[in-house]
Amino acid sequence: MKLNYDPETDSLYIHLRDIPSVDSREISDGLILDFDADGVAVGIDIQHAGKMADIHFLTTMNIPYHQKK
Repeated sequence: MKLNYDPETDSLYIHLRDIPSVDSREISDGLILDFDADGVAVGIDIQHAGKMADIHFLTTMNIPYHQKK
């Protein structure tokens, strides 16, 4: 999973999987889910992220660590 914040557009994109999206659905104002060809969520786009989330603070909890080979 990757997080990418663009300060110019104040948008935060959360890459859930490294697979291209083929469909997007806005589930609420400024919150868009991206899906792959099988309908599986691959990303979350948060518009106006500075208003919707505390983008200056990130905490991870109970994240399993697997080193890539």
